[in-house]
Amino acid sequence: MMIKIEKYHLPLLLLMAMSLQWVLYYSSSGAWNDYGRAKYEWLLLIDGLLFLPLVCFLCIKDKKQAALKAVVYASLMVLLGSYLIPEANKQLWLYLESGRFVVLALFVVFEITTMLTVVFAIKAALNQNIDPDDAIVQPIEKLLGHGRLAHLMAFEARAWVFALFPRRVDLERFQGDAHFLGHLKDGAQSNLLGFIVIILFEIPLMHLLLHFIWSPFTANVITALTVFSLVFFVAEYRAIAKRPVSIDNENKRLIIRYGLFAPLILSFDDIVNVYEHTEAVARRDAYKRFNLFGAPNIKITDRQGRSYYLGLNNAPEFLDKLKKQLPNCPD
Repeated sequence: MMIKIEKYHLPLLLLMAMSLQWVLYYSSSGAWNDYGRAKYEWLLLIDGLLFLPLVCFLCIKDKKQAALKAVVYASLMVLLGSYLIPEANKQLWLYLESGRFVVLALFVVFEITTMLTVVFAIKAALNQNIDPDDAIVQPIEKLLGHGRLAHLMAFEARAWVFALFPRRVDLERFQGDAHFLGHLKDGAQSNLLGFIVIILFEIPLMHLLLHFIWSPFTANVITALTVFSLVFFVAEYRAIAKRPVSIDNENKRLIIRYGLFAPLILSFDDIVNVYEHTEAVARRDAYKRFNLFGAPNIKITDRQGRSYYLGLNNAPEFLDKLKKQLPNCPD
């Protein structure tokens, strides 16, 4: 399987290549650095603070994202130079080292301000009579565009919305004429609750164990990460009973929502077949599976030969309503 490298990936790849190059340059001794006597700061300065930001602006269409990545990558190069460049060769770098804390503080303030703006925008949109998914996604895309960063932020925003105020999400506000859920099928939501309870019991025990056999710092870090992951378990537990698979007759499409992930939209014209399914399906990249536990009970095939497996509470009713909108679909 070939990995396709897009143009916007180049700044990150360049950052990694530059970092490796300069680690080798400053930590070794050979003809390339006059046997350790030519470890000058201006070499890294040109690459990290001029060339790399320029590549960010050339390769990333969204200039806000380009500027943000240019600042972050340049700050990382300054941090790298702080460890690599010998103290005797540092002149401008001493000022950059001091300045990076100012940049970091500004970056944190910017991120907090941005997040608060998005949170209040989402909260206001959820109070309106619009699709809850649109209420979450639109403020983020307005700020970050439609790139992968926006998709990642939308996923996180959905997690926090369902973790903190799920009551603001009304099932009837989702687009579509008929809604179907999968939280009762094979006890999906109950099993998630079981995992949450296990994690809650495990947190204090694991914290004490790590505290005494490793270190207090390690215990605090792992406990914090575990609590953070628990937020996503709670959000998934709540979202699976709130975000439906919807048949949208007006727009002739099937909207597949499941848990916290972004909705998948299939046009009725693109669906070749839909039928009941009874066999277990392992996770693979060749198809998409929207089912947490047990065997999916619905299989959908599109014109491109892709398959989609769903696990729904009321599969017969879903099949009946969807097939009515697909006159060419075989029984």
